Amino acid sequence: MKFSEIDGDSWPELQPYLDTCLIPLSGLTGKESPWEATDKVARTGQWLAPIEQDFRGRTVTMPAIHYDIGGDGDAEQLNHLIGQWKKNGFRYVIVISGHLLEGSGKLDADLIIQPATEEDQPDSQLIGKAVASLWRTTAE
Repeated sequence: MKFSEIDGDSWPELQPYLDTCLIPLSGLTGKESPWEATDKVARTGQWLAPIEQDFRGRTVTMPAIHYDIGGDGDAEQLNHLIGQWKKNGFRYVIVISGHLLEGSGKLDADLIIQPATEEDQPDSQLIGKAVASLWRTTAE
């Protein structure tokens, strides 16, 4: 589900089932032309789509963060948000990007989904296995 599909009245009823927060990161640097920015944001959406489709009913997609997390301050800010979402009841936080994230090793996310190279295309089976493995590993 997307964050905008949940209202205050339904959240208490849905919260036990929606235990995974998805954070799309577009990785924009500010150097992109408008059409390049559009392409980068769309590419992140391509990597996000398999999770949203396959795991609807267990995940909530939060608003995208569009600008690069390469700096320590950006990673720290994102880690603060990850901590807040966990305090608000999400057991898992998954960060998704269609681009290589330079600061991804600094993130406190439970899982980071990103291409190994800029040419990689999303593989819905591999993405689904990674998410299922996260849930299975932490449930044991």
